[in-house]
Amino acid sequence: MSDKDSIDLIQKENKMRVKPIKGLVLGMSFPPMISMLVGALYNIVESVFVARVSEDALTAVTLFFPAQMMLISVGVGTGVGLNSLIARRLGARKQDEANSAASHGFLCALINWIIFAVFGLFFVDDFLRLFTDDPFIFSSALIFGRIVTIGSLFVFISVTIERILQSTGNVLFPMIFNIVGAVLNMILAPTLILGLFGLPGYGVQGAGMAVVITQFMVMLIAIIMLFGFKHHVKVQLRGFRPRLRTLKDIYAVGVPSIVMMSVGSFMMAGLNAILLTFSPTKDLGETAVAILGIYYRINSFVFMPVFGLNQGAMPVIAFNFGAKQKSRLMEAYKFSLSIAVGIMLVGMAILLICAPQILHLFSATPDMYALGVPALRIFSLSFITAGFAVVTVSLFQALAHGFFSMFVSLLRQIILVLPLTYVLIVNFGVTSAWASFPIAEVLSSVLTVFLLRYVYKKEIKNL
Repeated sequence: MSDKDSIDLIQKENKMRVKPIKGLVLGMSFPPMISMLVGALYNIVESVFVARVSEDALTAVTLFFPAQMMLISVGVGTGVGLNSLIARRLGARKQDEANSAASHGFLCALINWIIFAVFGLFFVDDFLRLFTDDPFIFSSALIFGRIVTIGSLFVFISVTIERILQSTGNVLFPMIFNIVGAVLNMILAPTLILGLFGLPGYGVQGAGMAVVITQFMVMLIAIIMLFGFKHHVKVQLRGFRPRLRTLKDIYAVGVPSIVMMSVGSFMMAGLNAILLTFSPTKDLGETAVAILGIYYRINSFVFMPVFGLNQGAMPVIAFNFGAKQKSRLMEAYKFSLSIAVGIMLVGMAILLICAPQILHLFSATPDMYALGVPALRIFSLSFITAGFAVVTVSLFQALAHGFFSMFVSLLRQIILVLPLTYVLIVNFGVTSAWASFPIAEVLSSVLTVFLLRYVYKKEIKNL
């Protein structure tokens, strides 16, 4: 490493060690918050145009959505493990190990793509047959699913680069290429779905095409930003030799993070099955699935800024944990928590007040209004405690307590939600089933408090 690189690294470490925490967390969190908020917005925009094709088209995309969530969960969860490892190694002044971890991220991206490409080619049709026998819904979801999975290499690489840069405190570049991608998708989605500028409309297939083209462009920009500029870690692909120990270190946090994020995928698949099986009529079940899809798009618009906040705060927490700076670690956690709770309360207010207007954006039918307005309002109550759980899970990840983060997420989204939804829909009808979300959030938050006390006493108190 050159003298200039050494000076740059020292300046970076001084920033992480001594810069006021509130300014540091905000400075590192604001770009990913903006980029993820814009990303959530283009998901909503895409769904709005799919809904204009038909309610069945929106149902088709929603049925594949659990698999798409799983794909993103694997990529981002691996990135969380990579981010945490690089930040901890930099905090402990182990530069070579940080460089090695960054290089291993690309191997992980390639492996993840192979897995999902195989799924898209050979197994996605079997997955979709679990939920529908409607010819239009099935064929539309199948085409969309194959396009997204086979083209997923681009998103895996771009997410890897994003997390490498964020782990060093560079949050500006990820914000830039994510915003560029979001803007591009908001142009491509209506163009390819409905047909604009003289091009034919491809419907649901066009939605998949817009996703993959956008991800390809984002990947190209990310590669230029990673290899075209100097950073505090160096990716070395020439002569690269994988090390099992480094992969284990990445996935010690990465696997629980993947499980934690992918439980949403399993939850949505389970909810789709419950709604389609136990609703009084087939049409009501399909309408309920479409409403669930709308909620998840709106949910992401509220949660993504909090996840962006975590992306900025987690390297700060991990770095100061490695540097044994207790007061700075706790200040970063508490400040992040206060912001997250505020965001969630604003989101709750929007859903409570604007539920009819939100459904109007998705070309809601009268049946969707009747079922969807109370659904969105009930869903919003889960936001009250969700901010605490999400930020605390990020603290567990930063301190390499991946199992705790995984367990809390399983409790919130699988262990409690699915049984509660089944009991409520069977005994009280579809509308009451949505109450499973706020009930699960409250119960899981109680457990999270006990886990937080344990981690504090074991890992933080005596730093």
